[in-house]
Amino acid sequence: MAYTKTPIIPIKQTIIGYPKTLNYEAICVFAATGFFLDTDTYFKEQLVLKPATAFEIDFENQKVIASEPYFKWHYSPVDRSLNQIVTEFAELFETIIQEQVGDKKVILPLSGGLDSRTQAAALYHLGNDVQAYSYAFSGGHDETFYGKKIAKACGFPLEDWKVPNGYLWNTIEQLAKINGCYSEFTHPRQMAFIEKYATLGDLFNLGHWGDVLFDDMKIPDDLSIDEQVKVISKKIIKKGGLELAEALWKSWKLEGNFEPYLTNRIQSLLLQIGIKESANAQIRAFKSLYWATRWTNTNLSVFESVRPITVPYFDNRMCEFICTVPEKYLAGRQIQIEYLKLRMPALAKITWQDHRPFNLYNFGYNRNPYNLPFRIFDKIKRILAPKKHIQRNWELQFLGKKNDEALQKRLFDNPQFVKFIDTNLVRDFYKKFKEIDDVTYSHPVSMLLTLSVFCTQNCKQK
Repeated sequence: MAYTKTPIIPIKQTIIGYPKTLNYEAICVFAATGFFLDTDTYFKEQLVLKPATAFEIDFENQKVIASEPYFKWHYSPVDRSLNQIVTEFAELFETIIQEQVGDKKVILPLSGGLDSRTQAAALYHLGNDVQAYSYAFSGGHDETFYGKKIAKACGFPLEDWKVPNGYLWNTIEQLAKINGCYSEFTHPRQMAFIEKYATLGDLFNLGHWGDVLFDDMKIPDDLSIDEQVKVISKKIIKKGGLELAEALWKSWKLEGNFEPYLTNRIQSLLLQIGIKESANAQIRAFKSLYWATRWTNTNLSVFESVRPITVPYFDNRMCEFICTVPEKYLAGRQIQIEYLKLRMPALAKITWQDHRPFNLYNFGYNRNPYNLPFRIFDKIKRILAPKKHIQRNWELQFLGKKNDEALQKRLFDNPQFVKFIDTNLVRDFYKKFKEIDDVTYSHPVSMLLTLSVFCTQNCKQK
């Protein structure tokens, strides 16, 4: 017997049980959303350990003997000023980072958002040794523009890279082993640079989940459970995902219908959280329990396969802190914005990517008529661009002759996959991707690709 305690937001998922029987209902949820829900896995006999729980486990026989939650998400706001909250956040955030990184050389990804910028400010303030990097899509918006400016303001050396066309096909087997096929393969763009990370430093400091913890969900706090289910469904179901899940459900002749099944599961999980005072806090808790642990942390494994990772926003103390902050101060990223102004005004003056061309001091003007000149200029620039403007990773991995040939080989030349999913279903979604709407059907095609690779690695003996 052994005892283990899972964090409130685990960095990695721990799976218990031996794989035997495919869990088709769970796989349909995976197809719709891109992640497995709650403790689900590909197999009925396997489960993922719940977060924030103490376990007694028989690892030899792969069984959970006993479990007891030690933390439950709640909303217990302590009334104090925004300035006081920012001071508390600064002390906590910097304490966590210093404990996590110590005197190690930090590898810091930089983007145009607030999370990595907030980390840069803390690491600069603490005097840590940092090697930054940033990447952008070839033929897309140059996100390295922001990384370079942030790094320059902090005095951090920076590597800037371009996500190459078709890198996926040379790394797909390696990625499948790293993330266990628990996430589709076009999201972890970091895989394109996996050979480069080891030379940069000793450990990663990653900003994942700051944008969820330190923002509201843009809904009324008195929203009913039924309406909260609709909000969550809209957030987690990907374009084309519901259509794919329903097609698989029907093809596998599962009982009932998929959409009510997923709705009932979401409602049940929300009721278990039981935060009645704030719908924003409840949905944040839902995302932290089920989205962070089953989607975000799956691809953190790419970083961890090269160097140790630290994620300050996943720290238990940060989760406990969030439960005490009034929603009115979480709304609009106020705490991170004020922290940056406090610690490093030079970073606050750099353009905020989500509010181009404005920064943290004037982003309030990102509305008509103040942002109209920029919007017109940006649209004209995109119209006049000689090539298609790349916005998503799947465009670099699925479009073009060589990519298409590699994709078709995985979808149609896999004997195990043919036994798992009806080829006519696969061909139908591939045809819709090619001929009807590549944006809507990119997710279904990517999920089918993931399931094909899963079959290659797991279905031979099933």
